[in-house]
Amino acid sequence: MDNSKRNSMPTQSAEVRANNFKEVALGYDDETALKEANRCLNCKNAPCIKGCPVGVNIPGFISQLAKGNKDEAVKVLKGDNNLPAICGRVCPQENQCEMFCVRKAKLGGSVGIGNLERYTADYALEKDIEAKKVEHIGKRVAIVGSGPAGLSCAGELAIMGVEVVIFEALHKAGGVLVYGIPEFRLPKSLVQKEIDKVIALGVEIRLNQVVGKTVMIDELLDEYDAVFIGSGAGLPAFLKIPGENLCGVYSANEYLTRVNLMKAYDKDAITPIQRAKKAVVVGAGNVAMDSARTAIRLGSECHLVYRRSRTEMPARAAEIEHAEEEGVIFDLLTNPLEILGENGFVKGIRCIKMELGEPDASGRRSPVAIKGSEFEIECDQVVVALGTTPNPLIKNSFKALETSRKGTLVCDEETLQTSVERVYAGGDAMTGAATVILAMGAGKKAAKNIYNKIMNK
Repeated sequence: MDNSKRNSMPTQSAEVRANNFKEVALGYDDETALKEANRCLNCKNAPCIKGCPVGVNIPGFISQLAKGNKDEAVKVLKGDNNLPAICGRVCPQENQCEMFCVRKAKLGGSVGIGNLERYTADYALEKDIEAKKVEHIGKRVAIVGSGPAGLSCAGELAIMGVEVVIFEALHKAGGVLVYGIPEFRLPKSLVQKEIDKVIALGVEIRLNQVVGKTVMIDELLDEYDAVFIGSGAGLPAFLKIPGENLCGVYSANEYLTRVNLMKAYDKDAITPIQRAKKAVVVGAGNVAMDSARTAIRLGSECHLVYRRSRTEMPARAAEIEHAEEEGVIFDLLTNPLEILGENGFVKGIRCIKMELGEPDASGRRSPVAIKGSEFEIECDQVVVALGTTPNPLIKNSFKALETSRKGTLVCDEETLQTSVERVYAGGDAMTGAATVILAMGAGKKAAKNIYNKIMNK
């Protein structure tokens, strides 16, 4: 039996990439992609598909690559996924499709499904393979938000002949793909190309449209057959400790938005960003890693403070490794108590050491403070990366929408319809902060249910 090992993804060296915003992962070349594709066993029951939230025919597109049929691989892949170049870069494949790969345990490691998805999608973009427009069926759907959930829903509906209009609050489409994920992980030119493919299907995107302010949900219901809310989760959580109002304290949302969307790392940018001598990032998820790695690229020494151990870090293993390679210093089992200031500006952060006690409700061992272990980290910037919740703007402007205690929209599990007839939701607006691929899966599922509803099926 073939026991060949997985072909690793080539990257920029840590010493080089820590000083630029170019993409870290360089992608497979043709020879490596062919080798990796030939590792796929083409299992009949395809357990990998069960781990994919959008149900990509994984053995189907990989088998076409193995045969050298790249154009056919694109057709198979894009038959299930409207944004494959994005998913190939930012989806946690190790916890989804690749986790179920038969090769994972004893046969050289899982097939590099995400790497092959990226390779196939990049080929499609390079060849500029056009999407096919279809005739409109006389139905119209409004979509709130142009992030992964909204774009996925829009693409699916457009393919089915529905006229789709996306209402985007910002001046640029893409949602979290453009404001939340750094350039070195997801180039914005690539995101724009994927968005252009959705537009090519006939989808219209209206920018600077704040639903709940400039346009209301009930107005959309008067004009459209259905509404899909994919507005994400953009309201940041904070530490709720003294000193959070000092100059030099950022939410990760603001910090990354300034850098990613507004190019604040460019010396000629009109949006300023503090270039700290020493930054502290609080948190250990993917957003915390993005923030810390961004701070390094802006010339800061960067410490990442997390109250649990490395084992409990929720970020992807590759992101943790890349951050450490690039020089981020991990202060683990450490909890902030107070942000210290001088003349209104950050001068440090007071912390306490922790130890792990019994598991909490999530199954992770609860951190317990060690008495008398307080200490200070001198710094001139603190970035808080503790997660986000949905912005209450839409709910507050349309009281009929039912929300959970956490502020997420309550939806039917099967149809994704909210408490309001003809209003659907998906992605972070429904689940709270989650992954790009889960948001896309929700958008795809909602599109099918919306189509069935408006066509009386």
